[in-house]
Amino acid sequence: MLFNSPEFVLGFLPVALTGFFLAGCLGGTRWALCWLVGASLFFYGWWNPKFVLLLAGSILVNYALGELIHRRRSRAWLIAGVAANLALLGWFKYANFFVHDVLRLNVPELNIFLPLAISFFSFQQIMYLVESYRGERAAAGLLPYASFVAFFPHLIAGPIVRPREIMPQLLAADLAVPRADHIAEGMTIFLLGMAKKVVLADTFARYADIGFGAAAQGAPLSFFEAWYAAASYALQIYFDFSGYSDMAIGLARMLNVRFPLNFASPYKAASIAEFWRCWHITLSRFLRDHVYIPLGGNRHGEARRNVNLMATMLLGGLWHGAAWNFVLWGGLNGLYLTVQRLFPWTLPPLIGRVLTLLAVVVAWVPFRATGLDATLSMLRGMAGWNGVRLPQMILGAFPPLAAVATPVPVLPYLGDARTLSFPEVSACLLLGWFIVLALPSVHELSERARGWALTGGFAFTVQALFFAPHVTPFLYFQF
Repeated sequence: MLFNSPEFVLGFLPVALTGFFLAGCLGGTRWALCWLVGASLFFYGWWNPKFVLLLAGSILVNYALGELIHRRRSRAWLIAGVAANLALLGWFKYANFFVHDVLRLNVPELNIFLPLAISFFSFQQIMYLVESYRGERAAAGLLPYASFVAFFPHLIAGPIVRPREIMPQLLAADLAVPRADHIAEGMTIFLLGMAKKVVLADTFARYADIGFGAAAQGAPLSFFEAWYAAASYALQIYFDFSGYSDMAIGLARMLNVRFPLNFASPYKAASIAEFWRCWHITLSRFLRDHVYIPLGGNRHGEARRNVNLMATMLLGGLWHGAAWNFVLWGGLNGLYLTVQRLFPWTLPPLIGRVLTLLAVVVAWVPFRATGLDATLSMLRGMAGWNGVRLPQMILGAFPPLAAVATPVPVLPYLGDARTLSFPEVSACLLLGWFIVLALPSVHELSERARGWALTGGFAFTVQALFFAPHVTPFLYFQF
């Protein structure tokens, strides 16, 4: 079930909220948590019921391991628990990739169906085991733990929250007491996040899909076709993930739970390090605390620090998907961070922002492309390898451009390949980048400004929610 589907908005969410608060009024926090676990498992099972058993089994095993680790402070049990979670994740997500793409064995394709959200709930539970070993988690029983892991606002695609951040909130005596201010705030953030997804992200997805689809077929994209596709995808993933993060925060707030910020205007960053402090904040935090620091962090000299940094980013890329293009994306970001550390130049803020944004957009190419060949095809187009072409109408309106561009009737891999595709897509991109770079985030807006933003996008959101030909999944559901 998707947050941006009518079934969720008009069916599941009202029932889940009503049942949660009604259970709390009749039986207290414990009954409210029972309802929450049941609703969350139903939400997960809507996609594929058989994997509910996998999620429930994972919760039971990790809870038992956490109790054992907490009582004995056993490093051996901690290692065994972390290894078990990684083995489960590795089998479902990476077995085919390892056998066919790494070892290149000539064996039949493994018929392994990837369970939804296994990357997210595996990381959540690894953090629980680590906090149990360190004595940092709150004392809680199985029910609060199951509520924490299965909590539907973050179950499918994050944020990856620490147990010690959320479990104390789930144990609060007034958890299931309805709060009008929390419900109103949460609903506003949820609806603004939905507008980002169904109005903005899905619009730019159409432009990105055309260009990247052509690259996957080996088509020679011209300069503007390639850059417009790359810029459209950069906006698509920005609004898609930002929208999902806001919707998750809003849903949790309606249930009297406060999530940490997971997305903080990353395209305004003036360095690649700042970008990663603002993009998927909770994943970056997990990789820092549970990969980079355990590898040695910056404690063993400059060379070792750079190796640890690159290893962390490569693993972060592989976490997003079992394919070499994700490894390349992680490697590019690792290279960017290493170069920044080796050459810590102080640039004017505007130049730093422009260079950082260009680097990020280029790195999104392998992330979105269907393979290495499609990545190279896109990058050749962006480098002008296949020439610079513009519609004759544009060159007629701006004759000086004829010195650098070749006139064509239409750009076939841009928009719907009509004469007006170029100005239409250009206008949409200008609007999108203006929103991203010039306007404050949802969480920086005043209550009044949120109201105006919600009013402005409401009609478009309703139209997209009810009249779109299909419900488009969030990009991070694929990882």
